[in-house]
Parts: sequence; C-alpha cells; structure tokens
Amino acid sequence: MIKLQVIGNLGRDCATNSVNGKSVINFTLAHTEKFKDATGQQKERTIWVDCAYWTDRTAIAPYLKKGTQVYVEGAPEVRTYTKNDGTFGASLTMRVLSVQLLGGGTRNDGGGSYGEPQSASVGSLPVPSNITEPVDDLPF
Repeated sequence: MIKLQVIGNLGRDCATNSVNGKSVINFTLAHTEKFKDATGQQKERTIWVDCAYWTDRTAIAPYLKKGTQVYVEGAPEVRTYTKNDGTFGASLTMRVLSVQLLGGGTRNDGGGSYGEPQSASVGSLPVPSNITEPVDDLPF
C-alpha cells in the first residue's frame, strides 16, 4: 500500500453523499509550500487533492468547512482526463482513511479562527505559593 499524508486547508465546504447505501464525505484540500527557486526568489506552490472519505462516522462533516486546516491520510491515486482544448490533464485524489481537525481557517459566523484556543489572562491563573520540587526536573 502507498500512503499519502497531507496537511492543508479545505478549498470548499464538504459534501456528504450516499452511494449504494454507504456514506462518503467529499472535500478538496489545498497544500501550499514555500520554497526558493534556483535564483533565490521566494516561490509558492499549491497542490490540490480531491478527497473521498468512505465512512459511517459522518459526524465530522459539519466541521469540514472551507478554510479549516486538517490532517488527512490515505491511499493516493492520479486520475488523467482530457481538457476542453484537447490537452491532457491530471488530478491527485485520495481515498481517505483518517481525518484529524487541526484548527486554523475561519468560521462562517464571523467569529475568530476555528479551533483557536481561548486565551486566559495571566492574572486569573492560580499560582502555587510554594514549590518544593526543582522546576527543571523531568519525571522521566
């Protein structure tokens, strides 16, 4: 088996469908990496992956919104097709085995970042008055 692992952002909201009595969640993932070319110029390259997640666990679907950052892992497949102008094209697809929400992205309700931890002010955190163990000792 060939395994592909991708961290990226959803390009659009997912779509949940039923095919022959089985549930499938379809979404498109964009992975962007930055690099320097031979002349030292900073460049960016985005690779799009069409994902199909065949699962009965469709409870994740409401969280798979445009812009959400996820980690997906599964089996890759390259599909070729003929474009309207007669030239050939190719797309990268993945049969997803697992999905993990990483946060990032934006909510559609105008709120802050999806999955962003709520920050607490330092003054509101309880501080122990007497520490008896050295702070830099690790228990292992």
